[in-house]
Amino acid sequence: MSARDLSLIIPVYKNEASIPDLLAALRGLDESLNGRLEVVFVIDGSPDRCYELLRAQLPACPFAAKLVLLSRNFGSFSAVRMGLSHATGTLFAVMAADLQEPPELVSQMFEVLASGEKDVVVGVRAARGDPLLQRWQARLFWSCYRRWVVPEMPAGGVDIFACNRAFRDALLGLEESRSSLIAQIFWLGFRRQEVSYERQVRQHGTSAWTWRKKVAYLADSVFSFTDLPIRWLLLVGSLGVVAAVALGVTAVAGRLLGLIAVPGYAMTLVAILFFGALNLLSLGIVGAYAWRAYENTKQRPQAVALSVQSFQPPAQRGAS
Repeated sequence: MSARDLSLIIPVYKNEASIPDLLAALRGLDESLNGRLEVVFVIDGSPDRCYELLRAQLPACPFAAKLVLLSRNFGSFSAVRMGLSHATGTLFAVMAADLQEPPELVSQMFEVLASGEKDVVVGVRAARGDPLLQRWQARLFWSCYRRWVVPEMPAGGVDIFACNRAFRDALLGLEESRSSLIAQIFWLGFRRQEVSYERQVRQHGTSAWTWRKKVAYLADSVFSFTDLPIRWLLLVGSLGVVAAVALGVTAVAGRLLGLIAVPGYAMTLVAILFFGALNLLSLGIVGAYAWRAYENTKQRPQAVALSVQSFQPPAQRGAS
C-alpha cells in the first residue's frame, strides 16, 4: 500500500465549534495509523466559518488533506459521495465532524478491511449518550426504517462506515438523485461486517439532523427501495371495494324491506368522501414514485464542487 492509502471523508455543516477538537483528534488518529491518513473535508454549504477555519489550519496539520467546498447545501449523503469521489486511498471511511463517533473506531474498521476478508464495515451503536428525547426519536425512526425499508438494518441505525475500493466504486456507480446512501450500502451486499461502538455526547452545537429531515429521508428511502406503499394502497383499495359492496347490499335490502323510506344523503356523502380520499391517496403515492423517477432522468450531479484544495503535511512539503 502507498504512504497515504487510508482516506477519511468528513462532511462538514455547522461544525465551527467542533473544528479545533476535530483536528486534534485527527492528528492522534494519523499518528496511530503511522502517517497513512488522508482526510477529505467536504463543506456542505455551511453558513458558519468552517471553511475559513479549515483553510487556515490544514496547512499546519501533519496529515494530507483535501478541502472541498460545495456550491450550496446538498445534504450530508451527497457530500459523502463527493468526498468519496475525491479520495485517493485504497481504503475509505466516513465519519461525522461532531465527534459523536469515536475516531479510534475508524482505525478499527480500517484494520478489519486490511485483512481482505471484508469489503464494507458499518458502525453499530451499542449505546447512545444523547438526551432521552433524541434517543426516543432515533429509536422510532430506525424502527420504522427496519420495518419498511431495510430489515437487516441494525436497531440503532448506521452513521459511520468504511469500505474498500471495489465497494466504493460500486457505490458511486449508483447515481440515483433521490435515494438513501445507507440503504444503498445494504442493497449492494458484498462481504459486510458490523463493529459496535458507544455514541458519544455531542460537545459542541446542535445537530442539523432535524425530525423534518428524518421524515424526508425516510420517505426517500421508502419510495426508492420498496413497493410497500403500493401494496398498502392495493390493500386499502380492496377493503374499500368490499366495504362499498357491503354498504350497497345493505342499502338495497333496506330499500326492498321498506326500512329506508327516503334515501338519505349520509351514505352518499360517506361514499363520496371515502372514495375521494382513497383516490387522492392513490394519486399521491403514484406521484411520489413518478417524481423520483423523473428526478433520476434529469441526470443532474448530486453535488457541485465550487473549489477543491489539497494540503500536504509540512514535512512532506519541505522534502519536495
